[in-house]
Amino acid sequence: MNTTFDKVALLKIAFKGLDEDELRQMSELTRIATYPPEYILCHEGAYEEVFYIVAEGQAEITKQINENELRLLRVAGKGDLIGEMALIQNAPRSATVRAITDLTVLEMNKQDFGTMLTQSPRMAIDIIRTTLNRLRENDQMTISDLQKTNQVLRQLDRNKLEFIQVAAHELRTPLTVLKGYINLLRTTPELKDKSSLTEMMDGIAKGADRMHEVVNMMLDVSRIDSETMKVLPAPIPLNMMLIELVNSLAKETAERKIQVSVEQEAGIVSIHADPSLIQKALYQLLVNAIKYTPDGGKVKINVQNTTLENDIPAIDIRFEDSGVGIDSEHHELIFEKFYQVGDVALHSSGKTAFKSGGPGLGLAIVRGIAKAHGGYVWVESKGHDEVNFSGSKFHFVIPK
Repeated sequence: MNTTFDKVALLKIAFKGLDEDELRQMSELTRIATYPPEYILCHEGAYEEVFYIVAEGQAEITKQINENELRLLRVAGKGDLIGEMALIQNAPRSATVRAITDLTVLEMNKQDFGTMLTQSPRMAIDIIRTTLNRLRENDQMTISDLQKTNQVLRQLDRNKLEFIQVAAHELRTPLTVLKGYINLLRTTPELKDKSSLTEMMDGIAKGADRMHEVVNMMLDVSRIDSETMKVLPAPIPLNMMLIELVNSLAKETAERKIQVSVEQEAGIVSIHADPSLIQKALYQLLVNAIKYTPDGGKVKINVQNTTLENDIPAIDIRFEDSGVGIDSEHHELIFEKFYQVGDVALHSSGKTAFKSGGPGLGLAIVRGIAKAHGGYVWVESKGHDEVNFSGSKFHFVIPK
């Protein structure tokens, strides 16, 4: 122990606003201690009762961000304060402090530290000033880290988009060839009368059609992300489009005994939007409602007049199901591409089978189409419940 150490001189470095009497009083309440490299002065998460001022040497201050990441917040040197905020707040240490070199410190216990704060408002102000500066530095470090992370995420998202575009275009050509050969085989006299081969070709054709649908979804998502989706508005007889949509999935809903109804507020004859895009969005919303509704359930499509900002006339097409529902933490995330609720490995196969899997693109496409038309989409649900089946209600709102 260094008994000749000038404690008052050190305290002058640490506390700029204290007079000689206050410095001497504080020095009498401190003790000098020296620790070897790697010694831990403060343990993150622990309740400890010592306040330190570095006299000689250096210490690193680190915080555990997650299980695998330890972040260096700063390196403390001569005159730096350590552990004061935990004592002031009567809270556990927010970081770990470890000696890098031989480390000499002034130590003050919690009771004496509290006494000095009470008797010396200037000491309290100095500590507050030091702490605020440190918080500002930590904020700047966090902002810098976030900027770097966001830059990496943007690049990864661009890479993902480029992969989707390349994969979709590469798959489209062989799928078209495959479907052409299947249609050719169907017309071959030698195969027409062989029911087993016809059944196999129907299975291949069905699989090819499903793959072609997924490829088209991938291309739609890439257009949405690259903001190259073109909107070509035209009058749409909405009720007719919805009835045709329900009829196109009549076989699937009949197999699962799901009742689908369409209700439309009086006075809504047509809307002015892109027919192809609106059909895609409504199709994805209906398939989603069917997919998460148990056998024997109900799906109701309801069309209402509404308004957007600045009193712009709009329609609200609601898809309400008696399905499993969605927990609130997923209400926004389900509209992100590739996002899946639940364990994908447990999902059944099939486009409209109960809780069946998929590429996770349908609702992302719906949101992109709504946005392209100047509208929006959201979901209401009390939460996931496979006992009472509280269901979900999706709102698809676009200008008329």
